[in-house]
Amino acid sequence: MDRNLALEVIRVTEAAALYASRYMGRGDESLASDAAVEAMAEVFTSVSVDGRIVISADNEKGILHAGSEVGNQNGLAVDIALNPLEGKTTCANGGQNAISAVAIGERGAFYNAPNIYMEKIAVGADAKGVIDITQPPDINIKRIARAKGKYIEDLTICVLDRERHRKLIDVIRGTGARIKLIQDGDISGAIAAAMEDKPVDILMGVGGAMHGILAAAALKCLGGDIQARFVYRDEEDRELVRMSGEKDLERIYSISDLACGDNIMFSATGVTDGEFLSGVRFFSGGATTYSVVMRSKTHTMRFITATHHFDYKPIY
Repeated sequence: MDRNLALEVIRVTEAAALYASRYMGRGDESLASDAAVEAMAEVFTSVSVDGRIVISADNEKGILHAGSEVGNQNGLAVDIALNPLEGKTTCANGGQNAISAVAIGERGAFYNAPNIYMEKIAVGADAKGVIDITQPPDINIKRIARAKGKYIEDLTICVLDRERHRKLIDVIRGTGARIKLIQDGDISGAIAAAMEDKPVDILMGVGGAMHGILAAAALKCLGGDIQARFVYRDEEDRELVRMSGEKDLERIYSISDLACGDNIMFSATGVTDGEFLSGVRFFSGGATTYSVVMRSKTHTMRFITATHHFDYKPIY
């Protein structure tokens, strides 16, 4: 995949973040989400790819829905997983961890996950290969501590602050490990767990399956690891998985099952401050955005700080 494509994709997430951030703290998550989707769709029209959206997290019925085509149709044929605004509720409430994210890979690069829940455990490269989601959380914590050369008490586990995680939180506390509860944004939590300079060692818990695909794409670029399995609330969830073509409803998914191939690109821009990216900063006549772009082929990670002057960029 052409490395110049990285800068084009950054423009896509920057636009979505800029538009969504206008609605930070205004209490209307639909306005924030719609603004991100519209901006992302507009900028995608000029990106040099023959793109097909296969994962559209939190946006199943929007203009960037799964199955729609994006790009100018003149470039490489690619599959796209995206979330124009992950953390729309926290963005609307003025919270943390809202980002705009896009992953691009060759055709067939992403598992076609239905919009249900997945249990996930994600780590960085230093704990790759030691996680086993079929084992209890305390066993995984001990294994990861050993792999990272840390005391358990020095580990920090990122968990979504949800009622469904009460038992998991009690187990983690019983090991002596630290916990960082987040209101939203388990993509950010998973990525932070794979970055050495971030205060998170592990992501654990249940979140959206589509978000797991985006997290896996980023972790593939970072050399990290993730395991996941579907969580079924009812028979309808099971039927959705069957309809996706999956026959083994109890399957354990590895990182290569979720994001296969060695030519994946991931881009994200912060909307509000979070675990690994700062949010949009406005100044008179413009704004500053903070983004990251990664490539699995080279494991290159670039942080990009961009200054946008609105008088010269009418789309904003």
